[in-house]
Amino acid sequence: MTKAQTHPFGRLLTAMVSPLHADGSLNLTGAQELAAYLVDQQHNDALVINGTTGESPTTSDDEKQRLVQAVAEAVGDRAKIVAGVGTNNTSHTAELARQAEKAGAHGLLVVTPYYNKPPQSGVLQHFRTVADATGLPVMAYDIPGRAGIPIETETMVRLAEHPRIVAVKDAKGDLVASSWVLQRTDLAYYSGDDALTLPLLAVGGVGVVGTSTHLTGVGMKSMIEAYERGDHAGALRLHQQLLPAFTGIFRTSGTILVKAAMNALGLPAGPVRSPLVDATEEEVATLRADYAAAGLAL
Repeated sequence: MTKAQTHPFGRLLTAMVSPLHADGSLNLTGAQELAAYLVDQQHNDALVINGTTGESPTTSDDEKQRLVQAVAEAVGDRAKIVAGVGTNNTSHTAELARQAEKAGAHGLLVVTPYYNKPPQSGVLQHFRTVADATGLPVMAYDIPGRAGIPIETETMVRLAEHPRIVAVKDAKGDLVASSWVLQRTDLAYYSGDDALTLPLLAVGGVGVVGTSTHLTGVGMKSMIEAYERGDHAGALRLHQQLLPAFTGIFRTSGTILVKAAMNALGLPAGPVRSPLVDATEEEVATLRADYAAAGLAL
């Protein structure tokens, strides 16, 4: 993996939910089935396993390892597996990174340390330490709304000096800040907000790590490819068509509504774990309306 690759994890990635049985236990067979659906039918180039959408705050280290291993066995020959390993504890994150590498992951998603609000020097040290822990490429996840702090521009520029920090999942919602990093580094920027994928492509982004893409993957991939071949009007039409789906999935927790959608389609998902709660009938009805507005049946 070298930074000369402009899209190290492909164009379309989905942050996959973690299917559970009715009793709340992990459904590994379901995870393999869902992964195959996302790769073979929704055209994903890579899957993020154990992200926040995958309920990483409430899965154990052992469950995380088994999920990565199961999904890698199912689709790792035709899609990259990116393991979410980020915590607000540097040593624990490095441990999870080594675990993911052994389980068959092709890359790591590492979120900004959350809640304890380290200074930028601490953020820099955290990412470098985790990147040094394995031989896998790292995608830094910049989401100040959840982490409490951003990865500031100068910090991102310094992170780009590390040979294995190759990409960013950008959920900052600041296209100017992203533009400056893109101007000054060769980091591959993936949108962490489905609805901002097209705007990010316009300033140099390469793709998306999506949530709605459990259902909009085909359209999202077509939008990205249209933009890349210079059909900007076509990309805009797809963006506008899919906008109700891009945004509707976040009316409440994306995990809650994705699982409701997967269950409605007869795909493995199951319930969510507390403190999340399953979608209400009203929420599911609204989601159906959102997807109908985007031309998608649910």
